[in-house]
Amino acid sequence: MVSPLSRYGDFVQQLAAASAEKVMPFFMNPDLQVDVKQDNSPVTKADRAAELCLREMIEKRYPEHGIVGEEFGNLRSDAEFVWVLDPIDGTFSFANGCHLFGTLIALLRDGEPLIGAIHMPALGKLMIGDGQQTLLDGRPVRVRQTAQLEQALLLTTDQQSVSKYREVAGFDKLVATVNRVRTWGDCYGYFLLAGGWGDLMIDPKMSPWDLMALIPVVRGAGGVITDWYGGNPTRGDSIVAGSPALHPLAIEILGAG
Repeated sequence: MVSPLSRYGDFVQQLAAASAEKVMPFFMNPDLQVDVKQDNSPVTKADRAAELCLREMIEKRYPEHGIVGEEFGNLRSDAEFVWVLDPIDGTFSFANGCHLFGTLIALLRDGEPLIGAIHMPALGKLMIGDGQQTLLDGRPVRVRQTAQLEQALLLTTDQQSVSKYREVAGFDKLVATVNRVRTWGDCYGYFLLAGGWGDLMIDPKMSPWDLMALIPVVRGAGGVITDWYGGNPTRGDSIVAGSPALHPLAIEILGAG
């Protein structure tokens, strides 16, 4: 049986490279205009150009596949195979000259992530996973096996957003328990987790294009990824990801809130 990485990996790499060509000319460009969408999230010409490029490539290569994108909505979203795209995950970072943004690409089959990619164009790094293995620039990576929360590095995108969407008491307790907390967030936090440089990554509010690509990447690196309450992440709107040893401990503490 051909693995998803073997079947789709080359095309995902082509998508990532093409997206980077659209995005990087705008990075740290003083003339970049940032618009605010109805949900108060930022968007730029780079987001739109990259997603249009990805959509055109997918429709040419797999015309029967569906597409779900952050900027241009759904196309054949009830198809057996559906691509889920976030052209710039971390637009706030991108628009403010911070290199910790990326492009997220996922392929779903019957609603479940088959393959996912985190591309960090400013770093020149591509991580692809299929739930069984995860590769960073072709090299296998694994989550690190930190045994205790007191030794753990906890990553999150925005600590202030927790109180807006979840029970803050449990999160505050988790913050007080771990060794360090850093906001090396958006997709970069999951990149660090899967690569063995972080121990827990938490986001209290996510959209499908934010999270679908992360699932096969984290699982392929030996990690556990669920929603805030330990449920199926494909059905939720939040993420808690970590090693098999630390994830259940984090979920227990978050639930105590």
